[in-house]
Amino acid sequence: MRGQKMLSDKDRIFTNLYGWQGADLKSAQARGDWSGTKDITAKGRDWIVEEVKKSELRGRGGAGFPTGMKWSFMPKDSKDGRPNYLVINADESEPGTCKDRDIMRHDPHKLIEGALLSSFGMGAHAAYIYIRGEFYHEAVALQKAIDEAYEAGLLGKNAAGTGWDFDLYLHRGAGAYICGEETALLNSMEGKKGFPRNKPPFPAGAGLYACPTTVNNVETIAVVPEILKRGASWFGSIGREKNRGTKVFCLSGHINNPCNVEEAMSIPLKELIEKHGGGVRGGWDNLLAVIPGGSSTRLLPKSLCDTVLMDFDSLREAYSGLGTAAVIVMDKSTDIVFAIARLARFYAHESCGQCTPCREGTGWMYRIMQRMARGEAEISEIDMLLDIGSEIEGHTICAHGDASAWPIQGLIKHFRPEMERRILEYRKRLAA
Repeated sequence: MRGQKMLSDKDRIFTNLYGWQGADLKSAQARGDWSGTKDITAKGRDWIVEEVKKSELRGRGGAGFPTGMKWSFMPKDSKDGRPNYLVINADESEPGTCKDRDIMRHDPHKLIEGALLSSFGMGAHAAYIYIRGEFYHEAVALQKAIDEAYEAGLLGKNAAGTGWDFDLYLHRGAGAYICGEETALLNSMEGKKGFPRNKPPFPAGAGLYACPTTVNNVETIAVVPEILKRGASWFGSIGREKNRGTKVFCLSGHINNPCNVEEAMSIPLKELIEKHGGGVRGGWDNLLAVIPGGSSTRLLPKSLCDTVLMDFDSLREAYSGLGTAAVIVMDKSTDIVFAIARLARFYAHESCGQCTPCREGTGWMYRIMQRMARGEAEISEIDMLLDIGSEIEGHTICAHGDASAWPIQGLIKHFRPEMERRILEYRKRLAA
């Protein structure tokens, strides 16, 4: 399976991802931010939405829903006086994921300009950035950039000379993983418990304060200005069909150079790790498994990592997912059963408790996985884990239940012999 060629420097969107230059407005403008903003809005709201559709940009927060299509669900004209809102999801809490925090810390003006252009396209005069509570320094950097934009006339009345009044607010969360789910995020913003909402109604019909709302991830909004400036055809020339554009990948774990890196969608996973991650610790043959899209995606054994591409479709075909593109590498020193048991603990802890299958099932799976990691379980409990997961998956209001089941499903599919081996060895020790 062949992927796309590596991304050239001229096609990079996040040119200050590592903070080698300033994050201030003057430095951002020197990198091309806030150039031609007024000219873009002069082309009209419909043109902006259609251009994003043509680019085939898909959400960068995990679900991968087509961004332009999502925007088109927003009402064009308010018939009942309700305002439209854009809410930017910066509640980056998925284990292994750390891309949005670098965008906010080092390239905040890309996000702010993207918020203005995206909101204009959707007819929103106000947008909110909901930032994870633990991101203190990122919140400070982002608020400083917002203040700079107001002082320069890029936000507020007649924002950036576009004739569009636009206000941008930063809202700090309290550190709950569940608030990364868009409707739980909206409840949190309204001062309620971070419980996901039943859908319908969808946010585009009744979101923040029961008004039409679109919720998009930080990276999704931050790439919009460059798409509109360079054109949908440029963005669409990168990656494969239905998997277009650039993507910020988070590389961590047992590699020689953990990093965030912007690369072309559909780059082979092996090439991504070896070229940017410095290779697997101890060499590629020392690789055991990779979690390709953040902790909620199913792991891939080395045999699949040799050929899989880093995009939505290739990873789906490999029984996993791109998710947030947080690549967690595990070499052969990893206790793979314990590692997944640790993730099971996380999902049990972060369940909001609203849905019975998730509230009870995540704790049940974690307790079994604890014993499984020690070898104290029964072999029949391996299939029981699959049964529990199937009873949770698809039976909850939000996808947290699904996310809790997927890591365990991946473990059983690819490492069942290891689970059985440690159970049998534990029995032998007891019998000795």
